[in-house]
Amino acid sequence: MKTTARRLPAAPIALAATLLTAFLVLFVPLSASAHDSLLASSPEADSTVETLPAELTLTFSAKLIDGEGATEIVVTDPAGSPVTDGAPTLNGAIVTQPLASEAPAGAYHVIWKVVSSDGHPTSGEFDFTVTTGTESIATEEPTASPTTSEPTPAATAGPGTDVTSAPEESDSSPATTMIWVLAIAGVLVIVGIVVWLVIRGRRSPGSTDSDVPTER
Repeated sequence: MKTTARRLPAAPIALAATLLTAFLVLFVPLSASAHDSLLASSPEADSTVETLPAELTLTFSAKLIDGEGATEIVVTDPAGSPVTDGAPTLNGAIVTQPLASEAPAGAYHVIWKVVSSDGHPTSGEFDFTVTTGTESIATEEPTASPTTSEPTPAATAGPGTDVTSAPEESDSSPATTMIWVLAIAGVLVIVGIVVWLVIRGRRSPGSTDSDVPTER
């Protein structure tokens, strides 16, 4: 008895393969690109501004979902300290983050996190540069007053205590020593002259006595 294998028609298989391919091509990229993306920012990424602006704005491709903790913005200065001033505000697809009024010059780093219109969180980061710091104006004024007040105690403390007393002691001690040395030397010279005169006076009579007998 012969058995024959039944073959499935090729047309339905080809149709199913075509539909599966079309599904993968069309719907998978759409679901992957459904998250909202950042379109623009102010300051722009990798840009250079003169001073730190009063606020940072981020513009996304669609209206974001608002809620507690849904939108977070972190902006740090060159030292890594945050310069954000308050919480960010969301207006449709635009996020606004207030920034500090005083900030140094240098490279700033921005980290953002939002919730897309499809309900999925998305995040990113970028940098920008500030050429002129506004913090230097505030730091120069306090440093001026300490510099004017510091010399005053230094000037009063120096002459009254150690600065002048130490040189006076060092100058007077050599002068006193020199006076004593000169005085002792003078006394020794005078004593030497007196001794020499006494010896000379004693030798002169002896020489006259020895001459008298020889003449006789």
